[in-house]
Amino acid sequence: MNTTSFVHPDAKIGHKVEIGPLCFIAGNVEIGANTIIYPGVTILDGSKIGENCRIFTGAVIGAEAQDLSYAGEETWVEVGNFVTIREFVTLHRGTKVKKKTVIGDHCYLMAYAHVAHDCQVGHHCIFANGVNLAGHVEVGNFVNFGGLSAVHQFCKIGSHAMIGGGSIVRRDVPPFIKAVRNPVAYGGVNKIGLSRKGFSRESIDSITDIYRYLFVKNTNLSKGISEMQANIPESEYKKEIEAFIGGSNRGLIKGL
Repeated sequence: MNTTSFVHPDAKIGHKVEIGPLCFIAGNVEIGANTIIYPGVTILDGSKIGENCRIFTGAVIGAEAQDLSYAGEETWVEVGNFVTIREFVTLHRGTKVKKKTVIGDHCYLMAYAHVAHDCQVGHHCIFANGVNLAGHVEVGNFVNFGGLSAVHQFCKIGSHAMIGGGSIVRRDVPPFIKAVRNPVAYGGVNKIGLSRKGFSRESIDSITDIYRYLFVKNTNLSKGISEMQANIPESEYKKEIEAFIGGSNRGLIKGL
């Protein structure tokens, strides 16, 4: 640890953690083994950082929720293993609603990204520069956010979705698709992303057929769901999409 940094004696610092100059680490903090803290990082009470993470200059982790209902209760932000947090990223603690904000394993948050209180982010997600999540957003696994995109509070983003740069997401984005333009709308199945993750051509074609009923052939979502259920054979992807639609509270983004 550099002598210009302050690390509270109660902080739990794992094996081979590196702490650069001018860092501040509060007492109610846990940092896993082999994590690197670059100069000028602030980690506040209620922060749990996993192993093998990298946290770059200017990042602030564990600030209290920007929520008027927050009354000082003990809450957390939990960061998984092998997470990269670039310059000036901000991660806020939860509120009494969910108690914690969560970032999954193997995520990469580029400069100036912000994750607000009570967000739940899955594994292997990528946030390009300046991405902003409002409170209570739920993000699946393998989601990619283009630069300067923003997500309204309480929205849900399904696994393997891709959010186009500069998009403003006000409704739920189901899994496996691209959400693009403003106002944000269905931009097709995320075929390149799925192929890179090892999805077979047959699986991608099956997912494409599902969304053809939901977003291309029908302007009425209820009709699209009925036709999809009647015409598409059962599969794990169909079940995942149906479960996502059934759990949507804000409604889905628009189709073509």
